[in-house]
Amino acid sequence: MDSLITAAAQALAAGDPLGALNRVALRDDAPALALRGIAMAQLGDLDRARTLIRNAGRAFGPRQAVARARCVVAEAEIAFVSRDLGWPAKALHAARMTLEQHGDGVNAAHARYLEARRLLLIGRLDAAEGELANFDPALLPPALRTAHDLVVAGIAMRRLRTRQARAALIRAEQAARQAGIPALAAEVDSAMLILDAPAARLITSGRERPVLLDEVEALQTSKAFVVDACRHIVRDAEKVASLARRPVLFALVRALGEAWPGDVTRDELVARAFGARSADESHRARLRVEIGRLRAILWGLASVNATSRGFTLNPRHAGEVLVLARPVEEKYAAVLAFLSDGEAWSSSALALALGASQRTVQRALDELALAAKVQFFGRGRARRWVTPPVPGFATTLLLPAPLP
Repeated sequence: MDSLITAAAQALAAGDPLGALNRVALRDDAPALALRGIAMAQLGDLDRARTLIRNAGRAFGPRQAVARARCVVAEAEIAFVSRDLGWPAKALHAARMTLEQHGDGVNAAHARYLEARRLLLIGRLDAAEGELANFDPALLPPALRTAHDLVVAGIAMRRLRTRQARAALIRAEQAARQAGIPALAAEVDSAMLILDAPAARLITSGRERPVLLDEVEALQTSKAFVVDACRHIVRDAEKVASLARRPVLFALVRALGEAWPGDVTRDELVARAFGARSADESHRARLRVEIGRLRAILWGLASVNATSRGFTLNPRHAGEVLVLARPVEEKYAAVLAFLSDGEAWSSSALALALGASQRTVQRALDELALAAKVQFFGRGRARRWVTPPVPGFATTLLLPAPLP
C-alpha cells in the first residue's frame, strides 16, 4: 500500500474525511475508491458513498477477499445509517467471517457491532446480546470500544437496567474522548441525555408527573399495583399479567387505575373501551362481559367491584395503584419514536423495525404528514421520512422491547 493510501486511511480513522479526500480525490484505483467512499459517508453524501464503495468492491480482484469483505462492511454501515434495514444481513455476516479467518480482528469487530446495532434497532435484544457475549473489546481501538459500549447501553436501557446503561455510557464517553472523533462524542452525549430526560408519566390518584428511566426501573420491583401502559401489563410484587393482546381490557383497567381510589362511571368506561360517544343497552351488556373477562385475568392481583355509578379497582396485596403512561401518547407514537432519532427512514425500514406491514406504516406516515408532524424527500423507493426529535423527552419506552 502506498504512502498516500496509508495517510488517507489514517485521516479517516481520526475522523478527518477532508484530509483523506485531499490525498485520494483524483485516484480511481480500488483502494482509493474505497477510501473516497468512506470519506463521502463521513461527510453525509451517502448515495455517492454507496456508489464508490460498490465500485471499489468490484475493482478488487477475486483473490483480494479481505479487501472485498471490508467493502461489504463499509456498505453495510452506510445502509445502517440510511436506515436501510432490509440490506442483506447475511452478506455482512459472511464478510465478518472472512475478516476473522484472515486475522483482521478490528474490521471483524466493526462488522460484529453493526450486526448488533441492527438487531437492537429492530428490538431483537437477545440476539444483539448474543453478538456481544464472550467478546472482550479491551484490545480494540477507542472508536470500536465506544461502539461496543453504546450497544451495551442501548440493550440495558431497553431492558430498564439504568445502572448498567450509565456505566456503559461513562466507558463510552472515555473511549470517545481517546478516539478524538467529534461525531462519536456527540453520539455518546445524545445517548447520555436519554438517562436524564423524562421517559414516562406516572399517574396516581388523578395526578401525574414525569419520571426518569431509573424511576421506571424502580417501579418494576415496587410493592404497588402498577398499570404499565408502556408494556401493556399489570403487576404487583408477586404477579404479572399481560394485556398486550387485549386492548379493550387494558383500556378498562387503565381507566380504573387512573381513577383509583374512586370509581369510574359505566358511560366513561364504555367511551374509553369502545370509543362510543353515548352508551346504550348493547354497550352496557358488552361492558358487563368485558368486566367479567377482566376479573378473570386480574384474579390474584385485584378485584373489580361494582358501585352505584360504575366500577372500582381494589388491589389484593398493594396499598396503592400507579399508572405508568408513555411520555407522548397519540395514534402513531411508535412511528414518531423511531423518526425522532433524526435519521432519514424508509417506510420499509420502519415496517421491519415495528413488526408491521409496510402498507400500515405508509398510511401512518401519510396521516402524520398531513398533520405536519413528519416530512419526506425523494420519490418511490428513494423516499425517506424525517422529523425533529420530541424536545425534552426520551423515546426509549416507545420502542419495541420484550416484556419484563
